[in-house]
Amino acid sequence: MAKTAAALHILVKHQTQAEDIIKQLNKGAKFDVLAKKHSSCPSAKNGGNLGEFKKGQMVPQFDKVCFNGELITPHLVKTKFGWHVVKVLYRT
Repeated sequence: MAKTAAALHILVKHQTQAEDIIKQLNKGAKFDVLAKKHSSCPSAKNGGNLGEFKKGQMVPQFDKVCFNGELITPHLVKTKFGWHVVKVLYRT
């Protein structure tokens, strides 16, 4: 079982905006460009890169996707912070 994961994410307030970002990504848009433009998280300046983190370090809904979701595919996650578009890069 994976102990760490690395992910990119874009944090927005509304589900419709997050869904639109996923559509743009599926059409070939660059994740880092969209993160810098739309994300309200401080990680936006780094293209949404959260780096590597341990299991249990993130809120449960986010953690579940990062440690169980498909790699590289953009996922939609709702947390107390808002709507996240999450792209899991790898697990170790």
